[in-house]
Amino acid sequence: MTTALPKVAWIGLGIMGSPMSENLLRAGYDVTGFTLEPEKLRRLADRGGTAAASVAEAVADADVIVTMVPASPQVEAVAYGDDGVLAHARRGALLIDTSSITPQTSIDLARAAKRRGIRVLDAPVSGGEAGAVEAVLSIMVGGERADFEEARPLLGALGSTVVHCGPHGAGQTVKAANQLIVAVNIQACAEAVVFLEKSGVDLRAALEVLGGGLAGSTVLARKKDNFLDRSFAPGFRIDLHHKDMGIVTDAARAVGAALPVGSLVASLVAALRAQGDGGLDHSALLRGVERLSGLPVAG
Repeated sequence: MTTALPKVAWIGLGIMGSPMSENLLRAGYDVTGFTLEPEKLRRLADRGGTAAASVAEAVADADVIVTMVPASPQVEAVAYGDDGVLAHARRGALLIDTSSITPQTSIDLARAAKRRGIRVLDAPVSGGEAGAVEAVLSIMVGGERADFEEARPLLGALGSTVVHCGPHGAGQTVKAANQLIVAVNIQACAEAVVFLEKSGVDLRAALEVLGGGLAGSTVLARKKDNFLDRSFAPGFRIDLHHKDMGIVTDAARAVGAALPVGSLVASLVAALRAQGDGGLDHSALLRGVERLSGLPVAG
């Protein structure tokens, strides 16, 4: 006997949300989506999904609601507004927020949703646009274990690493640590690139051999071509990483954890954003190192 897949409402069809929702369609899920960009709604419909005219319409009949929006204010607007999830989702629905927001926002949302009979998981993701397209995201989940087990098959259609990290907010805490590691890693790679080029070394050869040793990382593998080609089309924007570095520095301060290197990289991310590069991919940290090293910066 087969059990029908749950009906899914997807809110937020941006760089990450569009390919993620399409992976659910490919896995056989019935997906109704809403976003503020009409062309993204048309894209969803062209791929077999259903376009809704509002959050309320999208979530009304859903068993599972997935949100993927930029930050805490957008999550709160989608969840708490008169047209929002909590006002219109049915009792017993499961809300999975895949956005990267503060742990406290996730905790507060879970508490408010419980009063409406709606269950919540915070399930932020890592892997960028490529990971979303390829369905190989790493998904870190906070919430009740039983809700996680119910959501595991759906999340498995989106990512290759799906882990329950603890109670509400735990997923966001792990994501904050992830963003700290990624930012520091990109900064180190960017500094190495400039050092290598100013030393007259063949950069392509150098990055190939570095990628095969202890210095190798997913960051270097994913961003190597960005560095080589000086191509910074956004897979994950500096603006969003700036937001995430604020989350991790605030959360670390709250628990008394020192982030000496992380705080410096957070300042470098903020500086890059102030210089007008906020819309570029976070690999554009290379541009900041080039400026500091007296090199010309294209664009």
